[in-house]
Parts: sequence; C-alpha cells; structure tokens
Amino acid sequence: MCLSIPVKIEAIDGVQAIGELGGSTLKVRLDLLPDTLVGEYVLLHSGFAIERLNESDALNTLSLLQEIMNDEMD
Repeated sequence: MCLSIPVKIEAIDGVQAIGELGGSTLKVRLDLLPDTLVGEYVLLHSGFAIERLNESDALNTLSLLQEIMNDEMD
C-alpha cells in the first residue's frame, strides 16, 4: 500500500519545489505536474507531486490523517 500526503507548495525553482507540511519543509519534484503554482496543494508521494488538490480537500485529508495519528497514540 502506498500513501501520499497533501503538501502546500511554498516555493518553486524549475521542477524543484519546497512544500510545507505541519510546519516542516519538504523537497518536492514537480516533473509530473510542471504547471503547479505557489500556494497550491499537491499530493506528495516518494518526493514527487502526483496530483493537485483543492485547498478544502487537502485540509480535510490532513485533518483525517491527524485524527488517525491521534487514535494510534492513545
């Protein structure tokens, strides 16, 4: 099973970008989504942006992932 996570794109330099997740920055490759813009959310898998998400869907997914993590910690 593979997992991708929503990441907000903060900066772009060619096909390389910086994404933000929970206050941490991540390197993101945009080879598969070269038209991505700063401020957009993408699904990140193995360092590659594989799909764009609207903000509502991204925040909902992040909330669900946080809920799962909190349940696992209990």
